[in-house]
Amino acid sequence: MTSTQSGKENNSGLIAPYGGTLVNLMCSAEEKLDITAKSSKSIECSDRNACDIELLIIGGFSPERGFMHRADYEAVIKSNRTTSGYLFGLPIVFDTDREDLNIGDKVLLTYKGQNLAELIVEDQWEPDKVLEAQGCYGTTSLEHPAVRMIATERKRFYIGGPLKGLELPKRIFPCKTPSEVRNQLPANEDVVAFQCRNPIHRAHYELFTRALKANNVSNNAVVLVHPTCGPTQQDDIPGEIRFQTYERLAAEVKNPNIRWSYLPYAMHMAGPREALQHMIIRRNYGCTHFIIGRDMAGCKSSISGEDFYGPYEAQNFARECAPELAMETVPSLNLVYTQEEGYVTAEHAEARGLHIKKLSGTQFRKMLRSGEEIPEWFAFKSVVEVLRSA
Repeated sequence: MTSTQSGKENNSGLIAPYGGTLVNLMCSAEEKLDITAKSSKSIECSDRNACDIELLIIGGFSPERGFMHRADYEAVIKSNRTTSGYLFGLPIVFDTDREDLNIGDKVLLTYKGQNLAELIVEDQWEPDKVLEAQGCYGTTSLEHPAVRMIATERKRFYIGGPLKGLELPKRIFPCKTPSEVRNQLPANEDVVAFQCRNPIHRAHYELFTRALKANNVSNNAVVLVHPTCGPTQQDDIPGEIRFQTYERLAAEVKNPNIRWSYLPYAMHMAGPREALQHMIIRRNYGCTHFIIGRDMAGCKSSISGEDFYGPYEAQNFARECAPELAMETVPSLNLVYTQEEGYVTAEHAEARGLHIKKLSGTQFRKMLRSGEEIPEWFAFKSVVEVLRSA
C-alpha cells in the first residue's frame, strides 16, 4: 500500500505538509488544567522522548498524532511505511518499565519539571529489539549507536496512543514550530533544506549556498539551515554549544537567502532510513528540496572502523522516495579547497591539476585544543571562538 498524498501547494504558496494538514496537538488552556488535575499516573521522559513528543505536538511528524501502535511500529520496521500507507523511516515509540499501565489509561508525560503531554494508552507490548535493530539499522551490533541505544537505554515496554499537548520543552536553543518556519518562507519558491549535527565550517557553507544554483532549484529559492539539536553520538559536540556556533555564524554572514532554525530531533545515525525521516520532517517545515550528502547519517564501528552503510545508500534511497514525498533531492557537491581557485569540485580540481589543501577533523580538534591558528578557508573565526571558549 502506498500513500497517494499530494505535495500540491496550499493557500500560502508553500508545499503542503505530509498528509495534507499540519498536525497541532496543543490543548487549550482549559483542557490543560483539566488534564493535569485529573491525571493519576505519570512518567518522566528521557531526552529522546521529549524530542519525539515535541515533534508530534507541533506537527514535525505529520500526519502522525501520537506514538505508534504495534501494527504501525512493525510495519515501519518491515517496510518503512505505516499501515495507512505513509512513508516513515523509523518508528516513533514511547518506552517504559512500568507494569501497572492498562489500555485506556491517561498518562501525564513529564520532563525536567514540566508537564509535556497526556498520552492515552491504546496499545502496549514488549518489543523484539533484535528485529527492530536489524530492520531499522541493518545490524544488531552494539557498535551501532542506535542499536546500543535501544538495547541499553530504551526500557522494556513500548506504549502506543494519541497525545494531547500541554507544554513544549524549555530549551537553551529555541526551536521554531513548522508553522512558525513556514511563515518566514517565500511563497511559490523552492526551499532547500540543509541538515547537519555539527558546527558549520566553510565547506558546509559553500555546499548549501551553491545548492541554490542547482538546475532543479528555482531562481529565488532560499535554503533552510536546520540543524538537529537533540541527543546524538557520544563524541559529537553538545547541542547547546552547536547552537551558539550557528547563532554567531548567522549574525556574521547575514545572507538574505538563508533561513536559520533548530530541530528538536534525536539522531539515530540510521543512514538511508534517517535520510527518509529527515525528508518527511523537512517537508512539514515547508521544504521542497533536501540536500543529501555522501554517507548521510552514517556511522562506523569503533572496533573495526568499518562503515555500517555504503557511501551512496542514503542518497539512492532518498532519491527513490522523493517522488512520493513530492520533493526533490539535491546531491551534495564534493567540494575541496584549492590553493589556486578556492573551493571547487573535486572533479574540477583533478581535471586542472590544482593543489588541494586538507585538514581532517582530528587535526582540527587538536589545533583547537592547542590554540593553534586555524585557517579561515577551513573554519569561520566566529565558530572557532565559540568552540574554544566552550
